[in-house]
Amino acid sequence: MSYQALYRVWRPQNFIDVVGQEHVTKTLQNALLQQKISHAYLFSGPRGTGKTSAAKILAKAVNCEQAPTAEPCNQCAACRGITDGSIQDVIEIDAASNNGVDEIRDIRDKVKYAPSVAEYKVYIIDEVHMLSIGAFNALLKTLEEPPKHVIFILATTEPHKIPLTIISRCQRFDFKRITSQAIVGRMELIMKESGLEYEEKVLPIIARAAEGGMRDALSLLDQAVSYSGNMLTEEDALTVTGAVGQEMLNHLAEAVYEKNAPEALAVLEKLLLQGKDPSRFTEDFVLYFRDMLLYKTAPALEESLERVLIDDVFTSISQKMELEKIYEYIHVLNQTQQEMKFSNHARIYLEVALVKMCQTEASIKATNLPEMNVLLERIATLERELQQLRSQPAQPVAQVEAQSSSKRANRSSKAFKAPVAKIEKVLAGATKQDVQLIKSRWGDMLNYLHQRQMRSQAALLNDAEPVAASPDAFVLKFKYEIHCQMATENNVFIDSISSILQELTGNLYQPIGVPEDAWLSIRQNFIKTQKEDGYEQEEQPEEDLLISEALKLVGEELLEIKD
Repeated sequence: MSYQALYRVWRPQNFIDVVGQEHVTKTLQNALLQQKISHAYLFSGPRGTGKTSAAKILAKAVNCEQAPTAEPCNQCAACRGITDGSIQDVIEIDAASNNGVDEIRDIRDKVKYAPSVAEYKVYIIDEVHMLSIGAFNALLKTLEEPPKHVIFILATTEPHKIPLTIISRCQRFDFKRITSQAIVGRMELIMKESGLEYEEKVLPIIARAAEGGMRDALSLLDQAVSYSGNMLTEEDALTVTGAVGQEMLNHLAEAVYEKNAPEALAVLEKLLLQGKDPSRFTEDFVLYFRDMLLYKTAPALEESLERVLIDDVFTSISQKMELEKIYEYIHVLNQTQQEMKFSNHARIYLEVALVKMCQTEASIKATNLPEMNVLLERIATLERELQQLRSQPAQPVAQVEAQSSSKRANRSSKAFKAPVAKIEKVLAGATKQDVQLIKSRWGDMLNYLHQRQMRSQAALLNDAEPVAASPDAFVLKFKYEIHCQMATENNVFIDSISSILQELTGNLYQPIGVPEDAWLSIRQNFIKTQKEDGYEQEEQPEEDLLISEALKLVGEELLEIKD
């Protein structure tokens, strides 16, 4: 093919042509002039920002016949040979397809041989993060101490995937995304040198769609030139990139400001019929309001605007629109973007967002009015209480302490009283099957409480356990009296335990709380009463006899019985 893509024709051949990476090119040029060339470099950054181009320029500069020089001459035999790939001393390796140990071992074996033509043998390993762990390990020693005639240049878009042992052996240069202004400047030069005609609004549209990559920008420009006729127009650029023209954005913004929802939806319908992507349109509209916000707050920073061109219509709309509305519009659109990512109905979300934007002021007032009234009432109440406190005479310190101590005494006197009658009724009808059934599902019941976001209530049951149960109720023993009081006074919590156990066991049990000390006393009294009344069973199972003997030996406080 005789035709070459623009990004190949206009690949940088000098450091000065590498756009937007002055922090990298300046450092490399100084190193070349001072003859402080490192044995290994790591170029990292987004795609299309000049990593491989800078690596080739560096390879030409160190081998140029006019070295030391800040720029390769591109005229000598070495520069021309490296440019057209005829010199075998500059080796480009694609690590994506040569990522095994054998390929790296081959490099390690050949690296000791001196270059055949040039002064330095340069290895450019692209997408180096694709190498396997074994390949990285094989590269380590060679990369740290290569022969004096060898330079390694590693390029990657994902430096976090490279082992730190490799990074520490290289000089690292981070390439950044190229600004839209720099991309536009480069494309203007290309269009001028190529003799192509274009409208002024075309290049910013393409530059913004490239998202900081020069190669992407030149590919889009190449596509737009092929699509257009003799003149590259704004409509051609919008069609190729899928972006929305500023005229339509102005029209839509004015409809939203005037709360004209039918007109806003009609504009959206027209854009979607033209094949515009809802997600891309939402992004354009967010950037439109972002630029409007910057224009209103800092008019001098016109170069920071990404999406709009300052025209009369945009200026008129921005003067009418308040900052609070712009904040609200950006918030609504950003939320819509997040919702679109997880839905197949992006259009519906966008239509809802436009209607919501047309009704923002009414919704804000409707939302804030009740809250404001409540807040004003609370402020008035606090002011009245404060006035009453100021009008009351100051009390002596001793009197205040006496009142506080009496209150504490009153609080402490309200000790928890265990429901003895209910507990004895449960013990009278207690069965081993019921208590075992509740204990077997107790863990499931606690998990159920956590799932219902009742973690604070479930925490009360950490030191609680069911100790006796009848067919319709069970005794829940708490280690601490305060936990027992808090749990039993919360009727909703008690009902929740009962309903959850009913779902898990199929039986309706009513929980009866009791502190541990009170439980031991009630249980001993109940057993004693049963013996006196002659209700002791004549025959006990062997297991119960063992337990009773153990209780006699060590006491009930030191014995824990588990089924």
